[in-house]
Amino acid sequence: MNLSELKSAEGSRKNNWRKGRGHASGNGKTAGRGHKGQGARSGSGGKTGFEGGQMPLYRRLPKRGFKCRNSKEIVTVNVGLLNERFENDAVIDIDALKAVGLISNPKDGVKILGVGEIDKKLTIKVQQFSKSAVEKIEAAGGKAEVI
Repeated sequence: MNLSELKSAEGSRKNNWRKGRGHASGNGKTAGRGHKGQGARSGSGGKTGFEGGQMPLYRRLPKRGFKCRNSKEIVTVNVGLLNERFENDAVIDIDALKAVGLISNPKDGVKILGVGEIDKKLTIKVQQFSKSAVEKIEAAGGKAEVI
């Protein structure tokens, strides 16, 4: 069998019905739209969501919440947890944080916060740091690198 020999199953494809092509076609003059009325007009069917004058569903239901499309979802990690989970002189990046189970999905980035104490010399490479986190990391002899 070749691609050039493929054919649709019999009866699965119908020809389009050409409407409004004269009386002899069987669908001329009004072209299946009937006489006058809303459905006979161009752009028939009325406005989207129009329910014959009844209050439309989209206006009856309450509006709830707001989700800003420009906001970013940042995952946070505290320096105290880094101190517990990593050895001295460790290089910490997103993959290392995943490996020890501190984060599962970095989403739009990772931010290190200054909650807790740190006494190990760590090199940390993530998207954001709080001021207190940078101070604590550098006071312990480590580095805070923004990627």
